[in-house]
Amino acid sequence: MKHIYFLLFCLFSLLITKATAQDFVLLPENFVLHKGDKLNLHLIRVNQFTMTDELKYETSKTAKFNIQNGKKEINLLTVAKDSASPIISMPFESDGLHTIHLVRKSVTDDIESDDFIKMLEDEGFTQYAEKAKNGSKDSFREKYTWYLKSLVEVEKNSPNGFEKPLNDEFEIVLKDNPYKGNYGDDVIAQVRLRGKPAANVVVTFYIRTLAGTNIFAQKLSSDKEGQIYFKLSREGIYLLRALYTEPSKDKGADFETWMATYTFGFTSSNEMPNTYKEFGFGNKH
Repeated sequence: MKHIYFLLFCLFSLLITKATAQDFVLLPENFVLHKGDKLNLHLIRVNQFTMTDELKYETSKTAKFNIQNGKKEINLLTVAKDSASPIISMPFESDGLHTIHLVRKSVTDDIESDDFIKMLEDEGFTQYAEKAKNGSKDSFREKYTWYLKSLVEVEKNSPNGFEKPLNDEFEIVLKDNPYKGNYGDDVIAQVRLRGKPAANVVVTFYIRTLAGTNIFAQKLSSDKEGQIYFKLSREGIYLLRALYTEPSKDKGADFETWMATYTFGFTSSNEMPNTYKEFGFGNKH
């Protein structure tokens, strides 16, 4: 797929800065499980894939929470307990690929003009940034919504429909099965907005290596089919992160922003350590 690398406009080493927006991420303690193993799922907030804090489950802030396994869906809203950490702890009894899916309820907040303009510039929305610069507002009111996914393999990596959209307003969909891949294999993902492919969306692609000693990041831009392309180049936790913003149709906000994250694991042996500990997210002892 050498022809697709015109989409890659920046390959950079990760630098942690205070100015970078924080993201919500689903982190299973184990991405590769056997039938009967317990899934312990954490909800963390990260800055460029370095954890800043862990969140407890909040019923009042959760719009959707489920697990998709083929045509089978488990509604976790009826299972998850308020203030739980990990946010869910349950055994898996069916094999295949399981998509864990969480949507946080929309929040509206005021953001200082300089901070909002910088965010627009960093995310590639230069047309909105220029209009904001030419305005006289001291702050902007932003409505934002988070869409989170994580892909877990149980016993075997049979597809089970993992590549199908879940019909979120904004979402990332994996088109290739990373658990079936080998070193150097290409993986395609698609960004979708309101049920259609979203072109020219900036997607940041992170790899946190085994033992959490290194983090690598790559900025990609979706093509006219909403697709991005990346390689399984290192063992570790993979994170795809995308953001889309536009002037709000809601009179209660100036702009509306949708953010999506997607985590999965990759290892040549198809066995992974406890990611929460080995990757430095929790108490290693």
